[in-house]
Amino acid sequence: MIANPSRKYPLTDDIMATKLPPNWKNPILDRYDGSTDPEEHIDACVAQLTLYTIDGNIYYMVFPTFLKRPTLNWFTRLPPQSIDSFETLVAKFGVQFATSKPHHMTSIVLVNI
Repeated sequence: MIANPSRKYPLTDDIMATKLPPNWKNPILDRYDGSTDPEEHIDACVAQLTLYTIDGNIYYMVFPTFLKRPTLNWFTRLPPQSIDSFETLVAKFGVQFATSKPHHMTSIVLVNI
């Protein structure tokens, strides 16, 4: 019996069963390396993907193609079947790369320093 490779993948089986539309071409977007604002990257992904599809499952399928080495390693090492919604993916992504989010200096922050 051949093992199901999607079982080791972070996306659930129902998401993995999604077929990309015929002639699908990925939107052009810089791949995220973990050094910039993760929320900005998610916003850019959603904006680009929305031009091509409204099928949320395709967002999950395509999202890893917008990741670069350290961030792709993080994604592929998530527990199997742990991503069941885009909200879950965004939350895990945001927590993992929170230190890359720019901090806005306000007078209150400066006083506390």
